[in-house]
Amino acid sequence: MGLLELFRRCPAHLCLLLAIHGLGAGAAWAGDDDDGDISKTATKTTNTAPNIYLDLSTAYATVPANTILLGFRNIAALSTSSSRNLTLNAPLTVDVTDRLTVVGGVSASTYSTAATGWQDMTLDSWFVGFTADVIEQRDWFPKVTVQSYLSRTVGVRTLGLNATSSSSAIELNYALNEDETRGVIGGIKYTDIFVDSRFVKIGPSLIGYAGGYYQWPNNWKVTGRFGVQSFDGASLVIPVKLPSFVQPIVKLDLERMDDNDNRLFGTSFEIIWAPKPIFQFTLYTPIYAVRN
Repeated sequence: MGLLELFRRCPAHLCLLLAIHGLGAGAAWAGDDDDGDISKTATKTTNTAPNIYLDLSTAYATVPANTILLGFRNIAALSTSSSRNLTLNAPLTVDVTDRLTVVGGVSASTYSTAATGWQDMTLDSWFVGFTADVIEQRDWFPKVTVQSYLSRTVGVRTLGLNATSSSSAIELNYALNEDETRGVIGGIKYTDIFVDSRFVKIGPSLIGYAGGYYQWPNNWKVTGRFGVQSFDGASLVIPVKLPSFVQPIVKLDLERMDDNDNRLFGTSFEIIWAPKPIFQFTLYTPIYAVRN
């Protein structure tokens, strides 16, 4: 069974298995390296306590009619008419170690159409997830990071029906210098949506991408991801049917980091062809309770 087929059948379980296995293997790998050499991905600082923060983000998107907004998001949203969407995500985030982060939070949103104007912002979903560096970079082998999120709608605004979304990703990161300030990345992300109705079916989404990053001495960092998104289509309430497509996707991030690679501020711009273009701008403003 290939990796893509595994993603289709059990994406969250695969990522969790890789995380557990990789973290253990990485620890053993590091324990065997007793010759004093510093690998390319040696961490800049060893934290003695976890970072704890509210990783607030505010996203503004313009969405064409009859479109499911997926892309690199972990929460899906359906727009049956052309709209402007404003979403606030509030995940409580804990960097347990330099290699493992767990999150849990809620999302609220509002939208505006030509017919309705801006609606009241309401809580629309909750989500939990984790990110783990399962294999550290060594010689020619890149760092491997897995991520998995599970989200559930609150009310019916997000998809028109109650639904559960499962999102999992594997990313490879090869740093080109010892300080990890520039490098190349590539990965895949799989999203599946389970709707609480036997009359509605939403197909999975698969993204394959490649890109790179560069961090200046003043700790500003830019990252670019360029790829292709495949969506299997959806059958919603008659007569709404969303066709399958294979279209490009672009995401650019600009972040301000501290000396220990904690994000202090960030912006993101994403273009998703689904198949008409969706434009999304995101502002990240983390609030730290504990920062190492």
